[in-house]
Amino acid sequence: MSDGEDPVAGADDAVADDALLVLTAMLLTPARFPSVLGDDYVAACGSLALEPYEEGYGLVLGQDNEGARWTVVVEDASQVAVAIAAWDCGMEHDLSPDERSMVCALPGWPMDLAVSAPGLPDPHDPETDEEGPAPLSPPDAEGWGPAQRRLGADEIAAQWSVWREQLDDAQFSRPGIGGEPENGAEGTPESAPSTFPRHPGVRRALSEATAYTKAPPPPGRIRSSYASADARTLRVDGPGWSMVARTDDIALFLLDEEPGTVIPVGRGAALPGLLAALDGLAAHPA
Repeated sequence: MSDGEDPVAGADDAVADDALLVLTAMLLTPARFPSVLGDDYVAACGSLALEPYEEGYGLVLGQDNEGARWTVVVEDASQVAVAIAAWDCGMEHDLSPDERSMVCALPGWPMDLAVSAPGLPDPHDPETDEEGPAPLSPPDAEGWGPAQRRLGADEIAAQWSVWREQLDDAQFSRPGIGGEPENGAEGTPESAPSTFPRHPGVRRALSEATAYTKAPPPPGRIRSSYASADARTLRVDGPGWSMVARTDDIALFLLDEEPGTVIPVGRGAALPGLLAALDGLAAHPA
């Protein structure tokens, strides 16, 4: 990968004698982290046995000279952020973290990559002693669970306009519009918007999202990113559910109990206020 391949030596004792050919990199910060690792920043760090420092980390994914997969954790998140920004713009950028910045090297990758280093064996997990950490591995693409649900929500957030074009506003419920609820919406406790969709999983998710505005959740549970001059894209997660929403539009929900199903909730009178409140609590990228 021309914009990402670069040798990183001395990552850890396990790869100290090899160079790492960098294939890609990701941020692990309260505002931006691989959702596959957890519902929030603290959980994501915990899955890699890292302390959830506010400054965050960078994750550098590559292969050693034998083709083995490694995830190198570095403290210099800003250096990784610059590299990612350059690559996103189609620019070449060398990512060579200083060895002093490296925290650890973990075997495996937490997610699949569509690329591999040229001239090396196919990507494979390294041989490690039984005392070391088990290799990281991506979730089963054929299964459905928390990791797949969060990845699905990430994909919707990245392709919002594509998903939005498939929806007819007349076909889904609009919480909080007053009067007779649409499409089976019904009343809920005062702690939540006045009318929610009938689906119990979505009702629970909206209630828990509303509770976040009373008692803020762990960092990263609510994330906000730029959508347009007047709007933000929200990614919100909770036990068994994920929400993607635009502050100027609707919300889409994915649930553990509904494999592969995207459930829309219209704006109504209540959703705009909830989204604005969540955005006020969200972790925003620097």
